[in-house]
Amino acid sequence: MGAEEVKQFNVYLPIGLIKQVKIRAVETGTSLSALVAAALSAYLEDPHRQQQPPTEKET
Repeated sequence: MGAEEVKQFNVYLPIGLIKQVKIRAVETGTSLSALVAAALSAYLEDPHRQQQPPTEKET
């Protein structure tokens, strides 16, 4: 994840999604933290994204 300062935070995710993320991390030889950070960065950098994530009340 580079030289940028990092901090831990907890999120609640569906069990199936967690399993998929863990498998992808193993397949790509990367850490869970690096994979999630890359996914979130890609999401935030995509100006053409149509769908908004659900709000806390919708989950």
